[in-house]
Amino acid sequence: MNFKINDHLTWVGKTDWELRSFHGEEYSTHRGSSYNAYLIRDRKNALIDTVRQPFAAEFIENLSQAIDLNRIDYIVANHAEVDHSGALPELMKLIPDTPIYCTANGIKSLKGHYHQDWNFVPVKTGDRLSLGERELIFVEARMLHWPDSMFAYLTGDNILFSNDAFGQHYASEYRYNDQVDRAELYQEAIKYYANILTPFSKLVEQKINEVIGLGLPVSMICPSHGIIWREDPLQIVRQYLKWAQDYQEDQVTIIYDTMWNSTRKMAEAIGEGIKSVRPESAVKLFNSARSDKNDIITEVFKSKALLVGSPTVNRGILSSIAGILEEIRGLGFKGKKGAAFGSVGWSGESVEIINGKLAEAGFELLNDGLKVTWNPDESALKECHAFGERVGKSL
Repeated sequence: MNFKINDHLTWVGKTDWELRSFHGEEYSTHRGSSYNAYLIRDRKNALIDTVRQPFAAEFIENLSQAIDLNRIDYIVANHAEVDHSGALPELMKLIPDTPIYCTANGIKSLKGHYHQDWNFVPVKTGDRLSLGERELIFVEARMLHWPDSMFAYLTGDNILFSNDAFGQHYASEYRYNDQVDRAELYQEAIKYYANILTPFSKLVEQKINEVIGLGLPVSMICPSHGIIWREDPLQIVRQYLKWAQDYQEDQVTIIYDTMWNSTRKMAEAIGEGIKSVRPESAVKLFNSARSDKNDIITEVFKSKALLVGSPTVNRGILSSIAGILEEIRGLGFKGKKGAAFGSVGWSGESVEIINGKLAEAGFELLNDGLKVTWNPDESALKECHAFGERVGKSL
């Protein structure tokens, strides 16, 4: 169902209530998502992005109710990823000559996805497209989070179409930030940043400062997923600047996997030891085999230290720990500390392996780690508690 934002701007996207994973199975979407597309009416009419391919027919039908498709003068593709461009092939069958404004990298990406030579018009930062009383100003946003990404700014209404930046995977019956639960909104926003934008934090900071430097007033931010920011829209910009500065809270996260509960017992005792010397700090424990990996990574993003535990199996570590450590390595967290622990039997390589992976991921190792043989007894649990105390005092 289309939604009127003002007299000349209409949301023509799709709310996906059923979505539970994104980027294949890489990103969990507990609250669904939306694919936000926008129709601007002026003397010339412009469509900002489309929706994911499974909803192409529905999108075109709804769009046809908002405007005669032949009256769409321009299509703006802020990003070529298929959740934004998926309806383009079906739409272009109906209006094949309509020019598509995107970056040069956007042309490469769209051709790579759809193998079509549509009427592409390349744009770069500062280029303008007149719609009549209003203009669209384009701002390249390379690697936020793809090489082709860009923003589009609508003059007169002072609206920033920010594509993936400032978005959230969040399905709602509402459209605006002042209408939804703020805690839910920010939980989804920080999860989105932590899991997708962290590797590009320096670019985030540079791009935001560049946009601010243009001196463009912003009355509303319309991202491509989730809620539109209309009440104090720059609050999310300010938050991104904080998140981009090697963000951390007073928190320690402990991730572990366990075969027969020995490493779990260690994790709990270590957590109690940290808490005994840092009672005001948040200490959170996650079994990586039983917890959502993206939720865990969000907590790692918030933490000043990460402790990781696994028993040794086949001279290695349990697969859920190996998997999440690979995710963490790719995200390139900065300014965080780490330590390893694990229950071992006749072999015992897990702690050294975890130490190596933490170091490779850029974590400052607090110590050599802690090994306990077999099932920890009372003496071993005291050793774990003391290990936690030492970690807590070192932070």
